Amino acid sequence: MTTPALLPLSGRRIPPLNLGPPSFPHHRATLRLSEKFILLLILSAFITLCFGAFFFLPDSSKHKRFDLGLEDVLIPHVDAGKGAKNPGVFLIHGPDEHRHREEEERLRNKIRADHEKALEEAKEKLRKSKEEIRAEIQTEKNKMMKHAWDNYRTYGWGHNELRPIARKGHSTNIFGSSQMGATIVDALDTLYIMGLHDEFLDGQRWIEDNLDFSVNSEVSVFEVNIRFIGGLLAAYYLSGEEIFKIKAVQLAEKLLPAFNTPTGIPWAMVNLKSGVGRNWGWASAGSSILAEFGTLHMEFVHLSYLTGDLVYYKKVMHIRKLLQQMDRPNGLYPNYLNPRTGRWGQYHTSVGGLGDSFYEYLLKAWLMSDKTDHEARKMYDDAIEAIEKHLIKKSRGGLVFIGEWKNGHLEKKMGHLACFAGGMFALGADGSRKDKAGHYLELGAEIARTCHESYDRTALKLGPESFKFDGAVEAVAVRQAEKYYILRPEVIETYWYLWRFTHDPRYRQWGWEAALAIEKYCRVSGGFSGVKDVYSSTPTHDDVQQSFFLAETLKYLYLLFSGDDLLPLDHWVFNTEAHPLPVLHLANITLSGNPAVR
Repeated sequence: MTTPALLPLSGRRIPPLNLGPPSFPHHRATLRLSEKFILLLILSAFITLCFGAFFFLPDSSKHKRFDLGLEDVLIPHVDAGKGAKNPGVFLIHGPDEHRHREEEERLRNKIRADHEKALEEAKEKLRKSKEEIRAEIQTEKNKMMKHAWDNYRTYGWGHNELRPIARKGHSTNIFGSSQMGATIVDALDTLYIMGLHDEFLDGQRWIEDNLDFSVNSEVSVFEVNIRFIGGLLAAYYLSGEEIFKIKAVQLAEKLLPAFNTPTGIPWAMVNLKSGVGRNWGWASAGSSILAEFGTLHMEFVHLSYLTGDLVYYKKVMHIRKLLQQMDRPNGLYPNYLNPRTGRWGQYHTSVGGLGDSFYEYLLKAWLMSDKTDHEARKMYDDAIEAIEKHLIKKSRGGLVFIGEWKNGHLEKKMGHLACFAGGMFALGADGSRKDKAGHYLELGAEIARTCHESYDRTALKLGPESFKFDGAVEAVAVRQAEKYYILRPEVIETYWYLWRFTHDPRYRQWGWEAALAIEKYCRVSGGFSGVKDVYSSTPTHDDVQQSFFLAETLKYLYLLFSGDDLLPLDHWVFNTEAHPLPVLHLANITLSGNPAVR
């Protein structure tokens, strides 16, 4: 098996890359669309100044009286008695002559000097190399990431996340009690993609020296998989540094005991040292959650691909086989499944929290297999047909939204997490049934518009955690507990996918609006913080800089304003934490019972 070629070792600066297809040599760097546009503006300015100098500098032929040294100045003659201008002229002689001549000469010299200065500045811009221009653009695009990373580096280094106002480390129960440097691992590929390679190497050194999974700590299998294993695998594929693959495999081995249940459906939590697993107490009588056990496929298939050990692949394929055998009410997958009995828990279906990334990974399993995993594609198509029939509705005001099915009825509420689906529908349009590619691309655009409205109808132009469509209330949060924004990426993620597939400028405009709002209301001196009420013009901060802000939100913003040749979607598939993994042409792994041939 061929692994990516190794780049320079730690301590040496890694050159910026144009991240095209992963299995081929990197192409010679070319200017991106935004850089070409800037060069065109500079060239246009240069030409304009040249013509301006020709047409608008004082014309000596119109001022011969001065140039020939005559003793008089022509001014209009006014007949004071009639108050009207006489077309005739009279001559003024004496001291005023010199004053007018000096004023005219001074003005001419100033205009000439200004033009010469502008021309020199334009020439200087044109003399800059493509690399220098690219570096200037890169600096501007990286400013938010630099602010988030530098403050984490200063105040929270090694901790899982940052409290930017208190200026100290922060963590939650999903990471357990240990300092696992979640922000470092989650942000690695974003740093690399942005060309922040000194920062990338700082993170790499920390991982080499400090990242240890032999700790007595209970962690979320789902969160650790998408953030840590996904982040480490992406860093390995991008940089070729073996340490990232080694750490990813070490962690994956620690997660395997979570699958030791009567059904093979993994526990939500596992102790990294003892291997003891359990589920969240609040999850429908001890059930496992669809979006958690259903969001392991991408990372585990890559682990088997890199190690040659099929145990990871078999674990996730067992989950798929079990789900295929189960009855689904109205064709919908409930969010809860009991790992002891193999039966559904509460009949609650959502494309937002608890369900979201399960559907995403069905589609991406197909894409990641180079579109050979037809079983995954069928499961995806069946699922979205049921979702469209039962969950997707249009409000009175014409907004398309995705509701939640609870105990036999539709709740007309959509979560921020569900806004990712606009991008998913666009990503899955090609290859859809019955030539419905155009339909699903349009559906993705409608979801994007609805989610943009949820932002636009707030005081801060940032979206709430969830929003309702009841009566006169549309795309607006009603309960106070739903009005917060915690730096989530899903809306910007959908803008990026729609931009890639349509190049409609509205998506860059909406993304720019979101970036400005984040910069204005979430930026604090010590990093970036979520806000507690997006409808208040004087928001209160929650004092948490989430690791996914660096992994997802800032990455999607950066990609939205980059060229399509940066991580092209026919060669890379993003996991649900925005970590790019390459499309696999599998040799030693079979999907859907079909042997793959190299």
